[in-house]
Amino acid sequence: MIKKIAIFPGTFDPITLGHYDIVIRGLKLFDKIIIAIGKNYGKKNMFSLVKRKKWIHDSFFKESNRIEIKSFDGLTISFCKKIKVKFLLRGIRNQFDFEFEKNIFFINNSLNKKYDHYVETIFLFSSYEKSFISSYFVRNIIKNGGDYTLFVPSSVRIK
Repeated sequence: MIKKIAIFPGTFDPITLGHYDIVIRGLKLFDKIIIAIGKNYGKKNMFSLVKRKKWIHDSFFKESNRIEIKSFDGLTISFCKKIKVKFLLRGIRNQFDFEFEKNIFFINNSLNKKYDHYVETIFLFSSYEKSFISSYFVRNIIKNGGDYTLFVPSSVRIK
C-alpha cells in the first residue's frame, strides 16, 4: 500500500502552537508527515538546528511513528523530489499568508515541470485561536523577557 506522505517545511525558530496544530490536523490527512527544517538565507536563526530538532521531537513524541524530522538546504521542491514526496503541507493564518503562499504555490508549480516531479500543495487554515501566533512574535517576546510559553508547545523552554 502506498503511503500518503507530506512535507511540512519551515524554519521552526521556534516551533509554535500554530505549527503544532497544523501537524496534528495534517495527520488526519496523511499517513506520515516529515517536518522539514529549511535553511532560510534571508534571516539568522535565534536557535540552533539541534535545539529546534529537539523541541520538535519532544513536541511530537507520542506521534513519533508518524512524524519524521529532517533538515534541508535549498529549494523545498528540490527536497521533495530528492526524498520522493508528492505533498506539501502548508498553514495559512491570514490574508497575508494566503498571498505569500499562493505565490509560492505558483512558483512550485512552474518548478514542478522543470524538475519532472509533481508536488501537490495542501493548505490548512490555522485554528482561529492560534491564527495570530508566529515564530516572529514569539522570538520578540523572548527577546523582551515576556511569557512566550503561552504560544509554544511545552517542550519549548529556554534555559
